[in-house]
Amino acid sequence: MIRRRHGKLEDVSLHLTLINKIAMTTTPDQFVTGFDLKEPATTTTRMAKPKSDDTVTLRGVRVSLKSDVGAGLITDLSRNKERLFSDQQVCEKYGITPNDWTAITQSKAIRLAVNAEHERRMLNNDASREAAAKEFTKAPAVLGGILEDQKANPRHRIEAAKELRATARSGDEKAGDNAERVVVTINLGSAPEDKFVFDCGPSKQNKEPPDGEQERW
Repeated sequence: MIRRRHGKLEDVSLHLTLINKIAMTTTPDQFVTGFDLKEPATTTTRMAKPKSDDTVTLRGVRVSLKSDVGAGLITDLSRNKERLFSDQQVCEKYGITPNDWTAITQSKAIRLAVNAEHERRMLNNDASREAAAKEFTKAPAVLGGILEDQKANPRHRIEAAKELRATARSGDEKAGDNAERVVVTINLGSAPEDKFVFDCGPSKQNKEPPDGEQERW
């Protein structure tokens, strides 16, 4: 606003400035023209719960259950649950102290992992196969007792000897039956009589093992 006074122009902006200063002094401190000094509302965030401890102490070192050593421990603990491994065998194999063994038995993560591994071994017949193999280790002693029993039926002693021999040689392989054969086929046309097949039999094998000192590198 500009007005004329005594032939001169008088700027009344000074009055407006004073009015603004008065208004600002009567305004609460938290408000300033063009700015909002209010503190933002605090939002509460939920902290994620820490995951269960998926580690185990072996020989004083924290080992993850997802590592090769941890997976092997879970498998052996499953065998322990199946009565194939004793507590002493597991502790001796992994160097587990009594305090660490107590922590293992009380760990929920290990218990869940062992239950899952036990169910897997049960469904794919690993548990039954290993249990049968463990029981079969007693068979030679039983058959040996029958073989050495002078009062036993001779037929039973002979059958025991046959079973012992078959068990002792179960890993033997017959090279003649399983050897690779050389077969040559010649096709001279589309007719069946134009096809010639030559079976050369198994390839010749060296009877003597190679000598490392005489072999060329």
